[in-house]
Amino acid sequence: MRKIKTAFWPFVLVCCFLFSWTPQPINAAVYDIDFETTSQSIELINLDTDTVVYEKNADEKMYPASTTKIMTYIVAVENIPDLENTQITVSEKVVNELLGTGSSLAGVREGEILTAMQLLNCMMIPSGNDAALVLADYIGAGDTQKFIDMMNEKAEELGCENTHFMNPHGLHDEQHYTTARDLYKITKYAMTLPYFMEICSKTYYEIPATNVSSEPRYIYTTNMLIEPNAGGSYYYRYCKGIKTGSHDQAGYCLVSTAVKDGYSYLCIALGAPSVDADGNRVSTNGAFVDTKNLYIWAFDNLRLKTVLSSDESVCDIALNLAWNKDNLLLVPEKSYSTILPKDVSETSVIVTPHIPESIDAPVKKGQVIGTATLSYVGQELATINLVASESVERSEVLHSVNTMNEVIHSQWFQIIAIVIGVLLLIYIILALIYNRKKKKLRKVKKYRRM
Repeated sequence: MRKIKTAFWPFVLVCCFLFSWTPQPINAAVYDIDFETTSQSIELINLDTDTVVYEKNADEKMYPASTTKIMTYIVAVENIPDLENTQITVSEKVVNELLGTGSSLAGVREGEILTAMQLLNCMMIPSGNDAALVLADYIGAGDTQKFIDMMNEKAEELGCENTHFMNPHGLHDEQHYTTARDLYKITKYAMTLPYFMEICSKTYYEIPATNVSSEPRYIYTTNMLIEPNAGGSYYYRYCKGIKTGSHDQAGYCLVSTAVKDGYSYLCIALGAPSVDADGNRVSTNGAFVDTKNLYIWAFDNLRLKTVLSSDESVCDIALNLAWNKDNLLLVPEKSYSTILPKDVSETSVIVTPHIPESIDAPVKKGQVIGTATLSYVGQELATINLVASESVERSEVLHSVNTMNEVIHSQWFQIIAIVIGVLLLIYIILALIYNRKKKKLRKVKKYRRM
């Protein structure tokens, strides 16, 4: 016997669809590592699946130091249409602003004319605060604050929730901060922009002769993970870019990527100690050490595994108003893969469907019916859509019966039925009264005739 659904379930189904449209978060599968890290805040992400595989205080506000220049690069590139041919003059104001700050410099000179592309190289490779200020001054039309406002607006646009910039280079300010998670969002966006990875992966750059320098000069990277000659034990052959940073309050900071055996990762390491409790310089750069160790661990221990295939059913759902078909199989909207420890089976991932009790025909193949949560050892990996595996037509006979049933059980129908019943009852009572009076009247007339 075919089930006839009540009017309650369409409401449930609508709610299910609304929830399935909620934006999905970045996947997270934070695994344990077998070594200590000195960086205060870390975020390690597999870029192939957008999966966070390790994190440490990822939402803690940190001073970013020169990793700030990643955002400076973004704003500069998006506001200078022709990087190769736009010429910018280094002003006296910019040079004087950095005097006595102990800044890392690219050595740009007052009155020197450089292209925007040259300045981007000067900013990203040797971490030139001077180059960053020149770009900010140019784009802000002499008002650096305008440029800084653009940096903060872009951070908000990228979904950064705990980021605020006070300058374009990263020198210390109490109100200049970000988080490892926000810096990931910023960096991932920057990686889509022209020349970004090309520039920040260079170990050196030649500045040709300019209007104030008759000889070319060279600038060198501050990132020892990508420098095979000067990097020493920090050097990691699979690493590319991106940006170093350090000052006493921020400690050692590093944003980088690494690619090996078809896997790619991005690592944010912030706040490794650069001075000890006595104020003495710490010679070991913990951000370099942590990052290299995390890459080695990830490449050795994690693998990409397919958890769900788009042609394999996850569950079924009760189907109403379809002739000779009581259930419908639901499949993932698309195949889902994630990063798991190499010795863990993909079957260890728990799939929990979230679907209504039933659904009405007609249903189209690929129609979103509900969602499923994927989790591993208590950690939520992702929420995916579940869709119909086939199209099913509606039975008009069953639909008519169901519609009639809904009408009969509707509140208004019941109210009208009650009203009609009351009116009918009143009619019957009045009819009885009328007939009784009529009979009585007949008896009176008969009596008078006698």
